[in-house]
Amino acid sequence: MSETNREFDVIVWGATGFTGTLVAEYLYRQYGAGGDLRWAIAGRNRQKLEELRATLGADASALEIIESDSHNKESLTQLASRTSVVLTTVGPYALYGSELVEACVETGTHYCDLAGEVQWIRKMIDLHHGRAQQTGARIVHCCGFDSVPMDIGVWFLQEEARRRHGEYCRSITMLVKATKGAASGGTIASMLNIIKESREDKATARILVHPYSLNPEGEREGPDDRDQQTVIYNEAAQCWTAPFVMAAVNTKVVRRSHALAGYPYGRDFRYGEAVATGAGVSGWLKGSGMTAGLAGLVLGGSFAATRSMLEKFVLPKPGEGPDAELRESGFFNLMQIGELPDGTLLRTRITGDQDPGYGSTSKMLSECAVCLAKDELDISGGVLTPAAAMARPLLERLQKNAGLTFELRD
Repeated sequence: MSETNREFDVIVWGATGFTGTLVAEYLYRQYGAGGDLRWAIAGRNRQKLEELRATLGADASALEIIESDSHNKESLTQLASRTSVVLTTVGPYALYGSELVEACVETGTHYCDLAGEVQWIRKMIDLHHGRAQQTGARIVHCCGFDSVPMDIGVWFLQEEARRRHGEYCRSITMLVKATKGAASGGTIASMLNIIKESREDKATARILVHPYSLNPEGEREGPDDRDQQTVIYNEAAQCWTAPFVMAAVNTKVVRRSHALAGYPYGRDFRYGEAVATGAGVSGWLKGSGMTAGLAGLVLGGSFAATRSMLEKFVLPKPGEGPDAELRESGFFNLMQIGELPDGTLLRTRITGDQDPGYGSTSKMLSECAVCLAKDELDISGGVLTPAAAMARPLLERLQKNAGLTFELRD
């Protein structure tokens, strides 16, 4: 069955979870029910799905409810075959996502998620990229705060560099200038699972630290080293910087995007990420504190006993999240600094109008799904990245609908 003849454009899998509910609310607000976007909500528990539908609005009864089993191959295949796109919020994906990806690949169904689990994404690439190219399924991981603003941001900056200067930047650094929002329980759960897997398997640990581990096979070399581990002074930004926790995902996604595009920026292109912590002694102290805190989280997550205590008493749990007021008062502000071959520096500012972990993420993920379902895209299939699959149309959707801005600063 061709995707144009399918019953739905988008099925939201895991709609009754915290982030899944935010996605359903956004899609209903933005696209309604029974309108041009044909979408449905899906999960394991029909009663919870009905309760969610009842909270959306008076005409939400037009939304179809689909029950499915996340570990039943036949059930997932039936789910995938009914829609052009499956949007899933059910993580950690290394534990709950593999069967769904396989079902989408085999049925030629597009797919997007919030995965930030590098070892699992690499597994999906190795298992399914070739087959997805054959079936036309676009499998797009990392469709939330990690890694949409960064991946699309690099594409945007490079397009502006070429338009204004006739050439691409030879390097780009992304600095997190400011964020406001609560940590995602799902993201924390995924991080702890990553730490656990890396402790148990040295091959997983190597994938996590290798800067090019998500590149195509045979193309996993380049000029970048491991992501920033210590406090470093950034001369271009005139401030101290600390390691950014999501750099371990985002930098690899950006490099895969570049590789899938055929290395238009040159094989010597470099990309890195960090958190801007300010100038002077106070900036260094803040950066040192952030570095120590991140190291402590990794160390605590490395041992079963301390990991269990963190999960029980300290860290947010999957399915938990901030209330609407906190989500809507949140934001993020990122700066990218690109260097042209002649040394000229270009700066972009990327912002989001809600907290990055939930409010903005749910909107970004939703627009990725709609983009995959509705827009004319240049690439046919494979295990892709947001920029490789959707660059320009997604940029337009993010700015028009999802509260993001991308601007070149003079």
